[in-house]
Amino acid sequence: MPLPAPLKGALWMSLSGLLFAVLSAIVRHVSAEMHPFEIAFFRSVVILAIMLVWKGRSIKTMQVGQWKMHMVRAVSGTTAMLCIFSAFALMPVAEVTALTFTAPLFATLGAGLFLGETVRMRRWMATLFGFAGAMIILRPGVEALTEGAWLAIAASVALSVTVLSIKALSRTEAPNTIVLVNAFLMTLFSFIPALFFWTWPTPTLWGWMVLAGCVAFGIQQSLTRAFAAAEATAVLPFDFARLLFTALVGFLAFGEMPDLWTWVGGAVIVAATVYIAHREAVADRKTSTEPPLL
Repeated sequence: MPLPAPLKGALWMSLSGLLFAVLSAIVRHVSAEMHPFEIAFFRSVVILAIMLVWKGRSIKTMQVGQWKMHMVRAVSGTTAMLCIFSAFALMPVAEVTALTFTAPLFATLGAGLFLGETVRMRRWMATLFGFAGAMIILRPGVEALTEGAWLAIAASVALSVTVLSIKALSRTEAPNTIVLVNAFLMTLFSFIPALFFWTWPTPTLWGWMVLAGCVAFGIQQSLTRAFAAAEATAVLPFDFARLLFTALVGFLAFGEMPDLWTWVGGAVIVAATVYIAHREAVADRKTSTEPPLL
């Protein structure tokens, strides 16, 4: 008996959260012996290798029409990866995860201010509500803003650019084209900063790098299947599992215990993100005859 679509989407989203927690633990563990920029590069190499084996035949028929937007997507994705991997090395993984929930909020801000998208008052209020959640976690004026916190915020901003660029690319480019081009470009772009901190991995570290790439690939596939199975409003609440899983992994692997403010702020951000997704879904249904946004 097939599972209902919302349940299937929830399970895929929860799996992506679990895999994200595993990846954060790998990065945190390996960063003691290898710079996060190198880890990011090898993660990209493994994903590219998997994609070439799995979808390599489609290269012959692949047509790329928006090279500039592919470049924007790859630069923003690489920036987000470098920042978040560096943040994992510097601060508790659950706090980093909670702050990354702000990416959809930055995307709403960017779409309204720079891309001319109509963002009505309720979505602006939800966005402000979500940023208030980030302030609950950071508590500026009470706690000093650490380098790791700034990196996590920078990663969220870069991720928001990635979200907007993917929306733009999806209007004209095939999914396989977007994934393959991005994997190739991110491998190139992440190699440049990695060179400044280059050390050849030991045999053990090679194993960790392959595992990190495979887990990251699993995250991508799980998210794709989650949003394919059900509407975003049905699956996004289960993205909060990322915080639960990273908190558990952080405690078991590194003895890290998130404080109450991390949980409260994370819940506020997720609530705002889910509401924004709901409003976007309503707007899409009302304008179903209009061209896609961006």
